[in-house]
Amino acid sequence: MAEGPIAFVCAMPMEARPLTKRLGLQRTTVGDGDGWSGTLDGHPVVAVVTGMGTRLAGEGIDRLLSALTPSHVLVVGITGAVDDETPIGTVIRPARVIDHATGREHAHHPLGPGEAEGALWTTDVITPASELPALRAQGVVALDMETAAIAQACEAQGVPWSVVRAISDRATDGSVDDDVFHLARADGRPDPAAVARYLARHPARIPGLLRMGRDASLAARKAATAAIRSVAYLPGGSPPPPSGEPPRPGPPS
Repeated sequence: MAEGPIAFVCAMPMEARPLTKRLGLQRTTVGDGDGWSGTLDGHPVVAVVTGMGTRLAGEGIDRLLSALTPSHVLVVGITGAVDDETPIGTVIRPARVIDHATGREHAHHPLGPGEAEGALWTTDVITPASELPALRAQGVVALDMETAAIAQACEAQGVPWSVVRAISDRATDGSVDDDVFHLARADGRPDPAAVARYLARHPARIPGLLRMGRDASLAARKAATAAIRSVAYLPGGSPPPPSGEPPRPGPPS
């Protein structure tokens, strides 16, 4: 494995939380921003949160790549399914990542066993249900807001990358509309004032929001576990132990 650290890149703190907790990472500074560091199976690792959307993801990965040269970048977090069948918590293995704004495609090579299938669609806009059939016809299996921007920056600098995302919701059910999306700030943290206003106007939606929160937390945990396990399949990595447990974190670096 190359000398540079493995870099876990998340859009939101809730995506990074299970990852940093599981690995026992410690708060640090990565470049001119906040992050975490530690080791995994003897290899140095760092983790950063970029904020949501392609612009913040691009700026965040640029800061990371300006500060260090990772041996591999792993984009980790949640994603929305474009169908009704994929169970919540399913880890996707897309063969392609497509940038909605430009149409640019990035070939993806998932780590570990299993075939890559379909495409991950990166977009900054809420995708209406009426557009989902056309996306499914293109092989799109899930939607996110950051991966294409991170892939483009990594490829420009010759840094290998992978994405590990788990299904947290379904675009088909309309649960994440523009109002719900703006209950979080751009950095991914909840906006308490916006949440209070929304619940005052829509008290009947409280159970649905609680369910969304539980599903997102489950998906974040599933993605973190899969990302940690995938490190074993990097060049020079250690095979996963027979018990099926993920590689062991080391003491903070």
